[in-house]
Amino acid sequence: MVETQKALADRLFPAIKAEEEVELRNIPPEQRRLHTETADLTVSSIHHYLANGKLSIPEFQRGYVWTRTQASRLIESLIIQCPIPVVYFSQEPNNNLMVIDGNQRILSINLFINDGFSLEGLTAYPELNGESWSTLDPRFRDHILNRTLRCITILKDTHPQIKFDVFERLNTGSVQLNAQELRHGINHGLLIDQLDELTKNEKWKKAVGIRIDKRMKGAELVLRYFALRYSRDTYAKPLSSFLDQFSSANKSLDEATVKSWSAEFNATVDRVEHALGKLSFRLFEDDLQTVTAFNSALYDAEMIAFAETTNAIILNRTYNVDELRLETLNLIRDERFANSIRRATSDELSVAHRISAFKEMLDNYQNGI
Repeated sequence: MVETQKALADRLFPAIKAEEEVELRNIPPEQRRLHTETADLTVSSIHHYLANGKLSIPEFQRGYVWTRTQASRLIESLIIQCPIPVVYFSQEPNNNLMVIDGNQRILSINLFINDGFSLEGLTAYPELNGESWSTLDPRFRDHILNRTLRCITILKDTHPQIKFDVFERLNTGSVQLNAQELRHGINHGLLIDQLDELTKNEKWKKAVGIRIDKRMKGAELVLRYFALRYSRDTYAKPLSSFLDQFSSANKSLDEATVKSWSAEFNATVDRVEHALGKLSFRLFEDDLQTVTAFNSALYDAEMIAFAETTNAIILNRTYNVDELRLETLNLIRDERFANSIRRATSDELSVAHRISAFKEMLDNYQNGI
């Protein structure tokens, strides 16, 4: 044991603690280090970076939430030279920067410089209440622009999963971001944008039972479909890490591929809806009426199977709907299949079996109209 610990320490200092997350332990030790760069950037530089696109602030569907008093007190802190908490950036493949902690501070400063609000609630300099950027004495403006903020940038050669872990650790606001909201920020691109668009499919929304989606649950389900459809040969639990890796690997997906994937997704939703209707992604009984709540594991099986089947009877819809639903019911009652959608659903064997079993059922279906 001592030799093993010493070998690990020789490869990496400091050593990874034993209680680290399972998905981090799966990363080679030498890749678990965080590669950062620290710089003191002036307010003027940060404002310029935002204006020319060098620095961006991701959308998490939370928007700008600070009150005018909070924003004003930040500007006052700059004036009195009160230390401002460190902000964190993530370096993108094109060397641009993305804010991963400090959004509200950066937005407040940028908004004020763009004449977005007047100061209020100041205590150190109440004489400045009511002043906007354009009405401030030029000496105040110069002073603010020359103030510096300590900025730590997580460099692009940091392992994506380590970046994700750091993002979670820094996410300490009153309403913490969930995994999909984090993915939207860290891996923003054409694919992530398209997830939001695909969740608007009314047939799909009805089938998965999502009416109002404020926390990107729908986007995660669409991503789950794409990940299992195109990368399930690399699947390993936990599912969340698998989705992290897939979204990271495909953040720069080209427009043609995104359009192709989206068209297939919508076509698959149509196939499932035609075949199973209100029974889609749900367990049901003999009367074909008793429907349980949405089952995400069954969602995997049905979506992937209907997307990948080559059975002309299914593709051309020349089948008896009631008979196909009875075939589905028989499969759901199969003990091994039932276990794969009810117990330990993220296990590799469970994921593989439920998808292959449903696809085999569709591929072998012969009862045409």
